[in-house]
Amino acid sequence: MPGMQMPQARPSPGAQPAASPPTQMNMPGMNMPVPQASPSPGAMQNMPGMDNMQGMGSMNMGPLMVMMANDMGVRVGSSDTNIISMGAMGSGTSWQPSSGPMHMHYKIAGDWLLMFHYNLIVGMNRQGGPRGVTKLDSENWFMPMAYHKLGKGTVQLRGMFSFEPFTFPPGGSPLLFQTGETYKGQPLIDKQHPHDLFMELSAQYTLPVGERGTWFTYFGYPGEPALGPVAFMHRASALENPSATLAHHLQDSTHISFGVLTTGFAYRWFKLEGSIFNGREPDENRYNFDAHKWNSRSARLWFMPNKNWTMQVSYGFLRSPEAQEPNTDIRRATASLQYNRPFHRGNWAAAFVWGRNHLSGGGENANLNGYTAESTINFLDQNYFYTRLELVDKNELLRPSDRALLGITQAHPSFRISAYTFGGVRDIWNTDKVSLGIGSDVTFFSKPSILDRVYGNNPVGWKLFLRIRPGKMDMSMHGMHGNMGAPQKPPSNP
Repeated sequence: MPGMQMPQARPSPGAQPAASPPTQMNMPGMNMPVPQASPSPGAMQNMPGMDNMQGMGSMNMGPLMVMMANDMGVRVGSSDTNIISMGAMGSGTSWQPSSGPMHMHYKIAGDWLLMFHYNLIVGMNRQGGPRGVTKLDSENWFMPMAYHKLGKGTVQLRGMFSFEPFTFPPGGSPLLFQTGETYKGQPLIDKQHPHDLFMELSAQYTLPVGERGTWFTYFGYPGEPALGPVAFMHRASALENPSATLAHHLQDSTHISFGVLTTGFAYRWFKLEGSIFNGREPDENRYNFDAHKWNSRSARLWFMPNKNWTMQVSYGFLRSPEAQEPNTDIRRATASLQYNRPFHRGNWAAAFVWGRNHLSGGGENANLNGYTAESTINFLDQNYFYTRLELVDKNELLRPSDRALLGITQAHPSFRISAYTFGGVRDIWNTDKVSLGIGSDVTFFSKPSILDRVYGNNPVGWKLFLRIRPGKMDMSMHGMHGNMGAPQKPPSNP
């Protein structure tokens, strides 16, 4: 509030501070705890990605939220040594570099920490060639989150919702060479399916184990099992790209699974986790809750050596993931590497992802690989350049009529497709609360020449779009004080 003087944060001594109730500042409509001394820097370095911050100032923002250097953490129970880095939280239980940007709103409401993130993209989508069309569509999602101390641990509640069932054209958003899921009983080809209205409804409970470890259990219906990288829409390296990856169904397609139970253990830089879940892909009814057996399983190992790097390897068995081929199972292996580096008035994020599906059963035995390299660079505050390069095996591109035209007798011929995307975004309106940007990209494709009669010689796709999301959080001490006590800054000039 204007004129409010916030007490200075003080590093705590090596011993734990004496317990005392937080001082309250009572103002109209606000009951806010005064920032208290937080855990010592030596304790904070135990959180993944925080080990380079020793000696930096820190402060508490209530009973749960802890600020240190350029990251925000959530305390595990009453522990002074176990802090969950908010910057490192990806989709489901995944990790990403904690130094990445955060676009969200937050509020401390009593003993609860409430957060809200959203991303809304609307624009023109043009896909070229004989199979191409031009459509107006919107990719979007909305994520409320809540954290609360419960017993000796901390509970996280998270939802994720999308209106894509209403904002995508019938059948899906045009995207050349994309496959996966169905519409009106037929496989989707050259279209990205809409995400379900309910993308995630999950609860996670985390307990401290000693001074440097945590044990957690996650339940989602729907939710995301411990399989694959951070889902594409949550990766900082794909922050501005409105399109799904062509390798989505080889890498991270299980990010919406109707029934997930995950448990795992994290110790300093490592996390090992395993899941049982429903491996069937969501059905065509995008507004309901699917019910299938939880007969799929996965395991994943994470390594985060510092705040700028994360990597994972995972393996999963998906029982009957596709309704049209119920006798075919998938054994999926993935590996990924993510990097993020902030710099003056900007940020650079990059990722490399590999995924492999081994198909078995139903008379089919095949291996499909997908490789994705992507990067987003933010420079001079308001400018973004992004790229995505993909090499993907596809075996569902041809309908029976296409196979007859090309003289192909195989039911699922496989083709290696390459896609090269280059795009940019310019923020045209920025405040503490909202960011509005305008962007465009172009994608070039390469393919085997046998597909020329179906796709044309050189098909190209392009997009022009508007993007709306929360303003980027200022994670510095000064910025967090400003968010609590200063008037909203005026919008920046384009």
